[in-house]
Amino acid sequence: MLSIQNITYRIAGRTLLEGASLSVERGQKLGLIGRNGTGKTTLFKLINNSVQFDDGDIQMQRGIRMGQVAQEAAATDESLIETVLAADEERASLMAEAENTTDPMRIAEVHNRLVDIEADRAPARAARILAGLGFNEEAQQRTCTEFSGGWRMRVALAAALFARPDFLLLDEPTNHLDLEAALWLEQYLQGWNGTLLVISHDRRFLNAIVDGIIHLSNYKLTRYQGNYDRYERTRRERLEHEAKMQVRQEAARAHIQSFVDRFRAQATKAKQAQSRIKMLARMEPIVSVMEEKTIQFNFPQAALPAPPLIAIQDVNVGYEPGKPILRNLDLRIDPDDRIALIGANGNGKSTLVKLLCDKLKPETGTLVKAPKIEVGYFAQHQTDELRMDETPFDHVARMLDENRETNLRGHLGRFGFSGDRAETKVESLSGGEKARLLFALMSCGKPNILLLDEPTNHLDVDAREALVHALNTFEGAVILVSHDAHLIELVADRLWLVENGTCQPYDGTLDEYAVELRSKRRVARQSEKAETASDAPKENKKQARKERAEQRQATAKLRKTVQEAEKRMAKYGEQKKILEARLADPKVYNGSTSDMMALQVEHAKAKEAMDEAEAAWLEAQEALEGAA
Repeated sequence: MLSIQNITYRIAGRTLLEGASLSVERGQKLGLIGRNGTGKTTLFKLINNSVQFDDGDIQMQRGIRMGQVAQEAAATDESLIETVLAADEERASLMAEAENTTDPMRIAEVHNRLVDIEADRAPARAARILAGLGFNEEAQQRTCTEFSGGWRMRVALAAALFARPDFLLLDEPTNHLDLEAALWLEQYLQGWNGTLLVISHDRRFLNAIVDGIIHLSNYKLTRYQGNYDRYERTRRERLEHEAKMQVRQEAARAHIQSFVDRFRAQATKAKQAQSRIKMLARMEPIVSVMEEKTIQFNFPQAALPAPPLIAIQDVNVGYEPGKPILRNLDLRIDPDDRIALIGANGNGKSTLVKLLCDKLKPETGTLVKAPKIEVGYFAQHQTDELRMDETPFDHVARMLDENRETNLRGHLGRFGFSGDRAETKVESLSGGEKARLLFALMSCGKPNILLLDEPTNHLDVDAREALVHALNTFEGAVILVSHDAHLIELVADRLWLVENGTCQPYDGTLDEYAVELRSKRRVARQSEKAETASDAPKENKKQARKERAEQRQATAKLRKTVQEAEKRMAKYGEQKKILEARLADPKVYNGSTSDMMALQVEHAKAKEAMDEAEAAWLEAQEALEGAA
């Protein structure tokens, strides 16, 4: 479907790709990964001819419809549902032609084609995609102008999915989604029948949907089979092997060089020495392939106050008097709490975070904080508050009010800004570096509670792992809002569900929450169908009831299969989480090797059982939706 042969691309004297090659076959789902700034988005632009390469060749199979998400849906007066429907250009063109053409033959052709492409089912399909991305029925009828850029990004994603292109390019599709929409997208793409190439730093997302990884590094594209976890394992093994080979080669070179140095001047050994000199020249050096990892960072903190850090009783909070977003909050945060807030966007997660960091005051009730508590608050919109013409050193110097340069540079060094990077203007920093600067600024007061609202949006995979490490070594409390399920699973040990105007502890796991979301969506779709049926003329209601009864009977076995698979997914998901926690304990690796291997085998079996349950669920769910 796509063939990339030895392409080279340079911009402003900087090489991004050199002799890079890649082939993509129909139906493959591939994840494109690499450090920030290596050229992943540029590769997409080369594929869709937005920019021209310097050398090489890119060939796309004829007749392939390529799809890509626009920067955001245009702020027009069209409703969201109309905007998404318009993305299927063939359907839109045929619908317009059906209304205007007068040629009987052409009318028949148009209507036959509309039947072939299931045009009558398109509105329901568009509505389902929009609902999955967080737009309820009322929101779908509102115009695009009523939504912010972040929400219009979701509309653009919905349009790209609805158009069902043969080859879909997705660039960080989860960055503007909440956890619930990200989980829906993960499930939707699992059933995607077309070819997919997706840029993502979300390892759980990649593990769930791709069957291959393309790693962009050192100007080349290297392909690995399997999902992200398998890529990481395979790459680590390859790097270790090449490192051993390099050591052996260096030893061999040293041995040969020693012979040359000893006998070069002796007439009887001159020929052997010359022969070994040629041997050295022919030995292709194995360069060190161990990549420099993203700089680790850590959060300094003050001494922890006595618990609770924050106590909230019967609090109402909102942005307008008398119109609370959250009501009757009764919550407590202790020094060792690691809490992730879950719930769809718009339900009040960010409102709760702002309440905790004093950006919003309680309308009623009481909020009590421990004496000398220091709160660190991170939100992506804070990037807009950075001064583009100043350096990280300037920002930290102003925050710390510190005259000693060594102390300022020491603080910046905690977050990877050493040497020249501390003196680089903010306008020249990458998105990931700006995020790390925000971490540095929020840590100036040595916080003992961290409030993080979508902290990973601009971090690559290595930087996300560094964040996980930093949060897990931080001794204070952490309150986290994130669409990155992997981050939540590794950092949070409690979930709080924000919905229906309040916040309550959620007793299940993240996997159980994902299953619950799918179940709610299924019930909602069935409810919509029932409401549609109730609007039919009375003479049709009896027939409709009969058809629904027949359909329920026909799909009873499928529904039972779905429910059983969901239970197995929840069961094995919990087992897998427990085993992963045990495998993360360093004590395991200091004990019996047989015990460690048994634990690894048990984990592999749980993962395999989880995958089988998910496959069974997906197959039954698709069959159930096809029968609906």
